[in-house]
Amino acid sequence: MGGSVSAAASCAVVLSSGGIDSTTCLALAVDRFGAENVTALGVSYGQKHVRELQSARAVAEYYQVAQRTLDLSNVLAASTNALMARSSRAIEHESYGRQIEERGEGPVSTYVPFRNGLMLSAAAAFALSIYPDRHAVLYLGAHADDAAGSAYPDCSPEFVAAMGRAVELGTYGLVSLEAPFANVNKAAVVKCGLDMAVPYHLTWSCYEGDEKPCGTCGTCIDRIAAFRANGMDDPLEYA
Repeated sequence: MGGSVSAAASCAVVLSSGGIDSTTCLALAVDRFGAENVTALGVSYGQKHVRELQSARAVAEYYQVAQRTLDLSNVLAASTNALMARSSRAIEHESYGRQIEERGEGPVSTYVPFRNGLMLSAAAAFALSIYPDRHAVLYLGAHADDAAGSAYPDCSPEFVAAMGRAVELGTYGLVSLEAPFANVNKAAVVKCGLDMAVPYHLTWSCYEGDEKPCGTCGTCIDRIAAFRANGMDDPLEYA
């Protein structure tokens, strides 16, 4: 979790990718502040799986919250990681655990350079712009599974704490960062969402942007396992 959130907090901006983690954060924000005080913020960063942005809009419509999308693609235009539309690298179809076993700890092929840092910086500026006289909570859906093995270092509790402090310092304390799942695994995220009747049928996690999720990329494997850990089947139909 990032910096402390005072009792004066009255609104929220949720970084919303249309996936399980950010959608569960959106549910928490709506429950806490009311839909009229929440904005869902999508980010276009040059990703090949733009299908997620469609899900982000569908989720925002479901919760009846304001929805905006930022275009940060120029910042990452030179990146050749496998998630980028300009990249010729193929998505790897094996679990993150297997990828780390084969190559050791460090970034996986789908690590986008400092993506969460980039998004959080832009989102903090956005939050302060639309809520200049209110204390806003900025939600990030990072969870412990993504940080394991340094696959995605910008999901780690250490990173979240550092960014939380920077956000508070840079916004006169008017924006606070909260990552409610930074210390738990994806199964715990799904459990929280199931308890809140989160519309997971509207979400998208797959790194391939086809009509149906592939079921074999790292994020699909993690998603399916998280539902099974809760004794449930994923509501999405896989290819």
